[in-house]
Amino acid sequence: MRVFKTGPDFLDPKVLEAASGAPVYQLDLWLGGVAHCQSLLYAAAAEADLILVEGVMGLFDGEPSSADLAMRFGLPVAVVIDASGMGQTFAAVAHGVTHFNPELRIHGVLANRVGSANHRQLVAHNTPHFLGALPRNAEAELPRRHLGLVAATEIADIERRIDRMADLIGETALAALPPTVDFTAAALTTGTASLQGVRIGVARDEAFSFIYHANLDLLRSLGAHVEFFSPLHETQLPPLDALYLPGGYPELHLAALAANGAMKQAICAHHAAHKPIVAECGGMLYVLAEMIDAEGGAGNMTGLLPGTARMAKRLTNLGLHRAAFPAGELRGHTFHYSQVEAMPAPAQWSVPQRSTGKPEGVWRDKRLCASYMHWYFPSNPTAVAQLFTP
Repeated sequence: MRVFKTGPDFLDPKVLEAASGAPVYQLDLWLGGVAHCQSLLYAAAAEADLILVEGVMGLFDGEPSSADLAMRFGLPVAVVIDASGMGQTFAAVAHGVTHFNPELRIHGVLANRVGSANHRQLVAHNTPHFLGALPRNAEAELPRRHLGLVAATEIADIERRIDRMADLIGETALAALPPTVDFTAAALTTGTASLQGVRIGVARDEAFSFIYHANLDLLRSLGAHVEFFSPLHETQLPPLDALYLPGGYPELHLAALAANGAMKQAICAHHAAHKPIVAECGGMLYVLAEMIDAEGGAGNMTGLLPGTARMAKRLTNLGLHRAAFPAGELRGHTFHYSQVEAMPAPAQWSVPQRSTGKPEGVWRDKRLCASYMHWYFPSNPTAVAQLFTP
């Protein structure tokens, strides 16, 4: 079995990995392109009998949407609708969703968070392609925090919760699989880009864990040697040519990061030697002078850039973005609850995909490239190679 996640997301894939036992990749027509998505699906089909793709937001939300992806590759769609607070209206909502675009291949509709047998009967009445209902069940729910689901590694009983949900789904018609889908191969090229022999250190621990598998695959395919290190638990860097500081939850580990002076000094020395550093979102917060968490606690970070990061109570930016680099456009997404203060003017601004979106700054200093942006490396291998080339 192989599972994919539609759109940019780091938390849902970890839960899906715990359930499937295999790495979970993104399928996004805008971030990676049609050929990239086609290649991932073809490779998965060669080694798995079952492929599951989790959508993003509502079925028709976004440009492109989960529905666009399903139609592009002929994927059957099981629509899961929250039935809490609805009775017979559920059938009207289900009818609208399933008939909104006749080109969409609808497998069926599943009612979620149903309160009782009577409630199930109400939502099932006149609902087209009804697959069944999932009851409210605290044993199958997943805990949440400000960025979304709690990380799978932090949920002690996640296997029990997944097993309980699997039992509930097994009692519905969704357990019966739809007809098979055929996928074709796609020709992908990285052009002349190369990182042959470049040693790239990637921060990975409880504070820095938001990393696309496709990003690491791309670095390795360009010839780079990827080595993981922990800003939380280690005090020195291995011999490296470049650093990749991805996003995560540095604000939840503020005291430990601030106290690890030896690691901060090692990263400062790397920067002073004009070696490349790519810092994304939480990684960018780590290269600032100071971070302030939601309770007002403050801690000194590496100080590669002046400025302070302050956690906010609400989401401060969200969306798909692109930015121009010497080798062309690099794409990614932003999603954060913090804001930065007392920063120098950025070297450039990202361009939101939505006309109403808010641009993100991209700061440069020596070979440091820092931004709230989570870059999707396969969108431009040549630009990525230039960022990491010593």
